[in-house]
Amino acid sequence: MKESIRKTVEKLAHGYSVEEVTEEYGVEDGELRLVKRREVRKEVPPDLRAVKLLEEEEDYAALSDEQLEAERQRLLRLISRSAGTGQDGECAE
Repeated sequence: MKESIRKTVEKLAHGYSVEEVTEEYGVEDGELRLVKRREVRKEVPPDLRAVKLLEEEEDYAALSDEQLEAERQRLLRLISRSAGTGQDGECAE
């Protein structure tokens, strides 16, 4: 996962706050003046989808060839179960 995307997903997973400023202007004596200013701080709760994405992420570059093959076989089994293909992970045609 790219570093900038990972940082964004981490921010979503942890939650964050946003400050929102609303300014309302009116014309007084022919001039534009600030009539009302409102500052609001909103708390954005943690996003569970982002948490799940971070938990599922693995560093495949650090795995050995045997671990990569085991992960490949596991994924093929998952795909075959969900798609109703053959037992060996190959698609039945």
